Amino acid sequence: MKKIMLVLIAILACVMFLAGGAGTGSGAMAAGGQAKSKLPKNLAGLNGPFDLSGELKPEVRYYIQESAVVRMGVDGKRISSETFTLKLKCVPAVLSGKGGDEYTCAEMRIRSADGTTATIPALAGWTYVFKYIASGQDDQGQVFGIPHAKFENLTTSRGAKLPAIASYPVYNSFIDFHAFCDVFARPTAAGGGIQDLRTIGQQIVHDSAFSEPPVNLGSGIKEGSVFRNGEIKLVFKGLSLVDGAACAVVGFDSGESTLKMIMPLSADKDIVTVGGSEYLGDIHLDLATRWVRKVILDEFVGTETRLPAMGQGPAAQGQKIQAYTVRHLLIRLVSREEFEK
Repeated sequence: MKKIMLVLIAILACVMFLAGGAGTGSGAMAAGGQAKSKLPKNLAGLNGPFDLSGELKPEVRYYIQESAVVRMGVDGKRISSETFTLKLKCVPAVLSGKGGDEYTCAEMRIRSADGTTATIPALAGWTYVFKYIASGQDDQGQVFGIPHAKFENLTTSRGAKLPAIASYPVYNSFIDFHAFCDVFARPTAAGGGIQDLRTIGQQIVHDSAFSEPPVNLGSGIKEGSVFRNGEIKLVFKGLSLVDGAACAVVGFDSGESTLKMIMPLSADKDIVTVGGSEYLGDIHLDLATRWVRKVILDEFVGTETRLPAMGQGPAAQGQKIQAYTVRHLLIRLVSREEFEK
């Protein structure tokens, strides 16, 4: 039982909530940006201003997202790792006619360190409509309106039933995608968004800074579980070419973020994990179509998991377990042919 509990706790330690974009924040904006340089005439266009807030080109798009989660001991040795691969097809609202962007999950695949892979059959072919919500949550408290019920009682293609805590990284893969592609990379209604980046070198504080999106999920992770973003900043780093397309490189940094997750152990006892996180990376935004072409992220999470006391007396005091997790995420816009391989 103890070994099983330690495995569940290790999985819990990897959980992060990237939906910094899930809630509204300070809306503050750092003024300025670097002074314009005297550039050669053939490079004068680099002075800008640029418009990163245009409408998406009305095309069906295909994405593959990979998130590698590496759990390490406090001695620096790797304990375990998994890679979560998500394939999403997007039909923008102007084409879907459904009042929002229509997403279809073609596949969710989990690969363990030993090379073993499994898919989640219940998510294959699942279609949902994404709509921008100013608060980041629908009327049921679901971030981005992603239904929690879809992620309960999941079973892998190998016949293994995923407990709620093991289902969380699967659910969070969808949250990750929309946080970067539909929040950080799209204009915000109240300012403090990507539309305020006009020149290379300019930096802003994003509207979602210091937001506290909930991270409860079904019966496995209780209400009161939250991820608190730090001072999220976006910076216009420069320009790049991705698959031959000119892109704006927009860096992001969550600042010092904190998390708290409460997992029920019994009717009157909970396992509580607290910790800190910082995630940072780059968004490559196509200047012609305004679609995200690539996202690169690295995240570093330190946690302490507190087990409840069992029984009575000094020997029954709850154990505390420290964990360190590193995560590497890559989102790519791909061709239909690569998507359907």
